[in-house]
Amino acid sequence: MLRDVPLPLSPKQIRSIVEAQHAPIGLWSGAVSSGKTIASLLAFLIALVAAPDHGLVVVVGRSLNTIERNLIDPLQSKHLFGPLAGHVHHTTGATTATILGRTVHLVGASDARAEGRIRGATIALAYVDEATLLPHAFWMMLLSRLRVGSQSRLLATTNPDGPFHWLRKEFILRGAEVGLTNWHFTLDDNPSLDPGFVARLKAQYTGLWYRRFILGEWCLAQGSVYDMFDETRHVVDLLPYMRRWTAVGIDYGTVNPFAAVLIGHGEDNRLYAVSEYRHDSATALRQLTDAEYSRNVREWLAGVRRPGEHGAARGVRPEWIFVDPSAASFMNQLWTERVPNIAPAVNDVLDGIRSVGVALGSGLLRIHRSCTGLLGELPGYAWDEKAAERGEDKPLKMDDHSADALRYALHSTAHEWRGLIDYQEAA
Repeated sequence: MLRDVPLPLSPKQIRSIVEAQHAPIGLWSGAVSSGKTIASLLAFLIALVAAPDHGLVVVVGRSLNTIERNLIDPLQSKHLFGPLAGHVHHTTGATTATILGRTVHLVGASDARAEGRIRGATIALAYVDEATLLPHAFWMMLLSRLRVGSQSRLLATTNPDGPFHWLRKEFILRGAEVGLTNWHFTLDDNPSLDPGFVARLKAQYTGLWYRRFILGEWCLAQGSVYDMFDETRHVVDLLPYMRRWTAVGIDYGTVNPFAAVLIGHGEDNRLYAVSEYRHDSATALRQLTDAEYSRNVREWLAGVRRPGEHGAARGVRPEWIFVDPSAASFMNQLWTERVPNIAPAVNDVLDGIRSVGVALGSGLLRIHRSCTGLLGELPGYAWDEKAAERGEDKPLKMDDHSADALRYALHSTAHEWRGLIDYQEAA
């Protein structure tokens, strides 16, 4: 089967594939794009052929969509798996696939309730994508379902998380006791990577994410969230002409500050935090209504100067206004007043922090000096170390309102701007 794979395999990949056939639990961990997935999927295909008939085969991921994207699509790629790809059949949205003639059940496990999907099952072979993202309770239930004796296998991949994550504490550090074999991968373990792609990867991850996803470290989320922020590099006094007014991000607050940040795409192919609106009821000694906030935001946008245009041109209409999704009443107010292009922001906190970190670390994002609220928050925006010691990555919920508004605007449009990164400069 290994001969059918067109990509070169490293000695570590081959060793892990062979050893996985005798490991009750096999875990591929380490850097992104380090060869973990192709090695683990090849091990899974070999184990699938040998799996006993009296037990289910399951593939588990955060959601059905991530299973299809991270696993099924690669398995169906002839570039990656050669003729084996022709033996992988799946209809998008279906909860089963046929792989090498065997029915494989696809199980999304986004929360603890997902354990009900496998309760009572007898599982011969399981494959888990991104194990650290699974609920602990689901993982334990999955282990209890591997009931075909010594023939049962669980194969899994993961990028590192914090050192106190349950997967590291209870399984990796106790590997000999629990029957887990762990293979740690770095970028150097993937012989098929192009040097330019490696440079792009290194540019996309900064700070905490660089240590985890590039160096493959199980490290603590501590210190500054945006430790790559440098005032001399990221703060500007002059702005170029804006090709697009990409988005506004709004973090809604009544007792807490209300913050809005406007992002533009400059003619130099950088992103700019051009202007901000901020109202702090504690210092203003007055809370505003949704209608007042709506009026103030519209007046603010109408007064924003358009740099690089003749005269004192003012007034912008952003392509999107992304609002804190918990602020339903404010969004309703904007919709009632027919403010265009309103949408709830994508509020995946860690992924959003990573998007902002990518934009800052790669040099893509600049912030105008007039954004005093944002510039006041970024250097002090820090990880909650007590949460990290519990195995959670969470920023401290204090002085984060403009930072959240920036995150809403950038992460909700990340699919549009990641291609703008100058990887040579970032490297």
